[in-house]
Amino acid sequence: MERKKILIMGAAGRDFHNFNTLFRNNESYEVVAFTATQIPDIDDRKYPSELAGELYPDGIPIYPEEKLGELISKENVREVFFSYSDLSSQYVMEKAQFVNSCGAHFTLAGADPTMIKSTKPVISVCAVRTGCGKSQTTRKIAEILIEAGKKVVAIRHPMPYGDLVKQRVQRYGSLEDLEKHKCTIEEMEEYEPHIVSGVIIYSGVDYEAILREAEKEADIILWDGGNNDMPFYKPDLNVVVVDPHRPGDEVTYYPGFTNLLMADVIVINKIDTADLEGIEEVRDSISIYNPDAIVIDAASPLSVDNPDGIRDKRVLCVEDGPTLTHGGMKYGAGVMAALKYGASDLVDPRPYSTGRIARTFERYPEIGILLPAMGYGKEQIKDLETTISKVDCDSVVIGTPIDLSRIIDIPQQIVRVSYDLDEIGSPDLKDILKDYLK
Repeated sequence: MERKKILIMGAAGRDFHNFNTLFRNNESYEVVAFTATQIPDIDDRKYPSELAGELYPDGIPIYPEEKLGELISKENVREVFFSYSDLSSQYVMEKAQFVNSCGAHFTLAGADPTMIKSTKPVISVCAVRTGCGKSQTTRKIAEILIEAGKKVVAIRHPMPYGDLVKQRVQRYGSLEDLEKHKCTIEEMEEYEPHIVSGVIIYSGVDYEAILREAEKEADIILWDGGNNDMPFYKPDLNVVVVDPHRPGDEVTYYPGFTNLLMADVIVINKIDTADLEGIEEVRDSISIYNPDAIVIDAASPLSVDNPDGIRDKRVLCVEDGPTLTHGGMKYGAGVMAALKYGASDLVDPRPYSTGRIARTFERYPEIGILLPAMGYGKEQIKDLETTISKVDCDSVVIGTPIDLSRIIDIPQQIVRVSYDLDEIGSPDLKDILKDYLK
């Protein structure tokens, strides 16, 4: 029987997982190519044969998404699987109609067929958008479980931007492992807080193999989601974080709305800094679309290690990169700290931006006067370092969750911002987790 030719649209994460779970050993289909977008320098390479399996002895090529129409025609592609996240529903439908106009079916893979079942309890933490506060929610859950004597292993949504074979299964138990695995800044932002808290974290490419390794040393698996993607593992408890700073996004972004609909528990984060109207709009969405979910109110209060480094100073705010780019946020923890502690001015980094950082501003002009901590490769990290060093400011306020000065040289005074989840009222996460604490 002739194999059906398909193509997978992705961004080096969900696309590989969908292939692994749906197509790797499936003789009914032939995956002729991946296309890649969102992340720089991940196209024009291959998904290697070592990961693709026996049906693909030469691996599978990865092309820029700009070649999608050409590939559908050239390869006689009959079906396109859309496999990346944090996109408006309008954007997804535009892609669907383009694919349809090229003569192919457009498919969104279902949640359940791509979820792997664990032998251990799984608690997942996902969100409706990038930057809602998954990280502090995950850390809070881990803290509660560890205090109860449970061995917790976190598994993070993939960010495989390097050698995919070497990144098949990655385990992080110390800060030295970040250097060992040649992590990007984006990876460090997610892994370092877990490591500092004493939580072992896994990531990589092959999430079945990753899960089986993690199960060997865990009582409970904690799925730490990325962007607003769905869980890769079948959760026993599905926690989803929403953001009242972006009301309405919880029902208009893919697949964040899917997460909202599937949630057992919904955390409304940032209540302390959001407008009442935004909070009420998010509550209305929950009551309409998932009224059976347990709702937890929460804040993410900020603290800084040196308030005097902000007060009456001209500051540069360096924020989490993906939150500002495809997350669409206009501010982050750095700006909130600058306002809270009385900075005299926020300095615009754009006139000083260099190389790939300058190109980031060109691609995402809505970022404005904040500096995204972009670092997908050595060249971009060097451009970030050069840009910061050139900015005429008194202090650099770092709103990312990592010690950025450990990665690059920053000549100005540094102020680090930290934030943790603080539940308001009841129920709280400890109430929700009581069955896992026994």
